[in-house]
Amino acid sequence: MRYNYNVYTGIKKLKTKTSLVLTSLSLGLAGVVIAVALPLGAHAAGGFNVNGYNYGARIFSGPADGVDKTLDGTVWGDPTYANDHLVMKWNAAWDACNANGYDDPTYCAGAWVTNEWNGMLPGGSQWTEHVKIIWVGSAADNSPYWVDGGYSIWGNYEAIMDQGMAPGHVRYVAAFATPNGLGVAKQN
Repeated sequence: MRYNYNVYTGIKKLKTKTSLVLTSLSLGLAGVVIAVALPLGAHAAGGFNVNGYNYGARIFSGPADGVDKTLDGTVWGDPTYANDHLVMKWNAAWDACNANGYDDPTYCAGAWVTNEWNGMLPGGSQWTEHVKIIWVGSAADNSPYWVDGGYSIWGNYEAIMDQGMAPGHVRYVAAFATPNGLGVAKQN
């Protein structure tokens, strides 16, 4: 026979399947209560900020309105996409490249970002898009980092995959480099 010993009361109780289920249930509910009782800002030090950025995890997730770091019902002044949902992910090299002038392979080689755009929401733009972008340097398609099949974006970067759906459910593919996995860029 198995017994539960209560350290507070000193009472020994027979441990049955029912008591195990109730104990598990009460521990589970206690976990929910603790999680709900935490202040909403408790995760802010290492979690998502009000705009949707989690810099520690290198993720943005939220309404596109927050991507420009201003919650004003627009994305860089345009209300068309503010209600869309956006998930961006990037690596440490992306941060290093942005901090060091966008064109130094020491910091930028291997930098990437992904954008997953969902405007298929009530009040959304009705666009969806999934884009993978890598750093290639200012030489663009003449760069040794260039992957065939992409297109140049922002001067020093290449979109190696860009596909989605336009309003009216029109599917499109704007770039499909081969290969198009992150980290596949040619190395010097």
